[in-house]
Amino acid sequence: MEDNKNYERGEHLENITDASMKDDDYFNASRNIDRKYITIEGARENNLKNINVKIPRDKFVVVTGLSGSGKSSLAFDTIYAEGQRRYMESLSSYARQFLGQMEKPNVESIEGLSPAISIDQKSTNRNPRSTVGTVTEIYDYFRLLYARIGIPHCPKCGREIAKQTVDQMVDQIMELPEGTKIQLLAPVVRGRKGEHVKVFERAKRSGYVRVRVDGNMYELSEDISLDKNIKHNIEIVVDRLVIKPEIERRLTDSIENVLALAEGLLMVDVIGGETINFSQSFSCPDCGISISEIEPRSFSFNNPFGACPVCFGLGYKMEFDPELMIPDKKLSINEGAIQVMGWQSSKDEGSFTNAVLRALSKEYQFSLDTPIEKLPKDVYDMLIYGTNGREVKVHYKGQRGEGIYPIAFEGIIKNTEKRYRETGSDIMKQEYETFMRITPCKECNGMRLKKESLSVTVCGKNIYEITSMPICDLNEFLQNMELTAQQQIIGKQVLKEIRARVGFLVDVGLDYLSLSRATGTLSGGEAQRIRLATQIGSGLVGVVYILDEPSIGLHQRDNDKLLATLKHLRDIGNSLIVVEHDEDTMRAADFVVDIGPGAGIHGGHVVYSGPANEIKYCKESITGQYLSGAKKIPLPESRRPGNGGYLEIVGAAENNL
Repeated sequence: MEDNKNYERGEHLENITDASMKDDDYFNASRNIDRKYITIEGARENNLKNINVKIPRDKFVVVTGLSGSGKSSLAFDTIYAEGQRRYMESLSSYARQFLGQMEKPNVESIEGLSPAISIDQKSTNRNPRSTVGTVTEIYDYFRLLYARIGIPHCPKCGREIAKQTVDQMVDQIMELPEGTKIQLLAPVVRGRKGEHVKVFERAKRSGYVRVRVDGNMYELSEDISLDKNIKHNIEIVVDRLVIKPEIERRLTDSIENVLALAEGLLMVDVIGGETINFSQSFSCPDCGISISEIEPRSFSFNNPFGACPVCFGLGYKMEFDPELMIPDKKLSINEGAIQVMGWQSSKDEGSFTNAVLRALSKEYQFSLDTPIEKLPKDVYDMLIYGTNGREVKVHYKGQRGEGIYPIAFEGIIKNTEKRYRETGSDIMKQEYETFMRITPCKECNGMRLKKESLSVTVCGKNIYEITSMPICDLNEFLQNMELTAQQQIIGKQVLKEIRARVGFLVDVGLDYLSLSRATGTLSGGEAQRIRLATQIGSGLVGVVYILDEPSIGLHQRDNDKLLATLKHLRDIGNSLIVVEHDEDTMRAADFVVDIGPGAGIHGGHVVYSGPANEIKYCKESITGQYLSGAKKIPLPESRRPGNGGYLEIVGAAENNL
């Protein structure tokens, strides 16, 4: 019997094999693969009931059904999981060790599958440094654009600035007080990883004696060992001078040497003062302010060269809020008005904080029994922000000793900030953070970048202003930019990429967002459509894209834009499998798979699988009955009456409100 089966199988293969059939055709025929379909057999993942289904490739396919019927189990947990697993297994064993093991989904076989990309609603990046511009990579193109065609201005006076000459540098240095000691430094390495052994060797061979590495001075005769995994700053000490009238010639020669070594950059280390930066590229003749060479990283808030030095590129700071530290101003200090940790003992007479407050009350003539709200404003400000260096005599007698201590009170906020910085306990830090509030950075006003970076403009706008525009306005701005002939030549290719990617965001209905919008504030549907726009920009073909309800949260007027985008992905040669409930999406699809008929244990079956325009004829499909009009949900004739009360929202201005 078995021999007969083998014979029949062999005879079948012999019949389909002829001299004209290629080897891959023979292989596919022997496995019975149809290249036009993704063929799934025996899918049992989650609540799927051992289903078999054929999904056409290079088509727009919608998987629909009741919530909980098994749509995501088929699309994500079966098709996507197996596509990813097979792609991972095609990589080398070396690469796979970094990716981890992927489990095979509970399915007998899947044929005709391409590498799969999942675009779901669960992958929103909550990193506070991540924005719409960074995840779509549009911001990277803007950084390059500003570095190449941006016009720098003086951060102080706003005047457009140009390159400095050696004579201008000499004149500015000679304005320092006579007798000032200076070092001329050549910054040969700026924020680069490595051991930089050759840099030290070249400097030593050139006759230089000293070098400053990461702020520390070394002699080149020493053995200088650097960690190759850490970014370093290295400046060669070219000359050491004292400002006096007869040094101009030597100063000029030394500056020229520095500029040759450091590619046009000069650092003047004023002993006992601040370092002055010069550049052959940019300097303000009125203010004497120089800015370093403009690079793409100068506009990155995730890089120390571009980030605001106060908030480190976040745009905001966690600061202690007096309103949270003293929540009930009807209480007095002796009644425990100060609630922040470290000051709760201020009402205890044996504590040092109480002794400090008693000394302050005596010096500033107020009572610790007076409610906070009735204290004079200058006294309240003194308690919060300190005495500005004015000392008070604190008489203390307690467990820590006895004596009179002159103390310049730093204020409750600075005192608490110091405690917060010094504590090593995460639990204590979390407790302190309950008295803190997120506030915009006072240095950059929430713009995240250094003032030098914000002073560079293109068409009169800096990079923050241009990325804060709603994408619809930005799209119009990009189309009408007035650039010089040179700027157009330099920025042509970069602007082409920017305009295309901004156009993709408009196409998926996100024209109301801005590129500076933090990804942590986006809804699941918005984040998914951003990833969809990014995929369009990548231009991949031959991929299976699996999407999870991309129309969610989208206004109906923008639905047509989204559908046009999905059809474009299909038309360039990709397979789209979309889990969706939206009627317009189902009607626009090429093929529909309806999973059901119910949810949970009552689902997991293929109720309908076929062309989208024929599902309305399937009586077993609940979706089809609604599409055909056999079932519908009528508008209620009357609404349930309310209780007469209202929830009032006044002045809401969060995100795009």
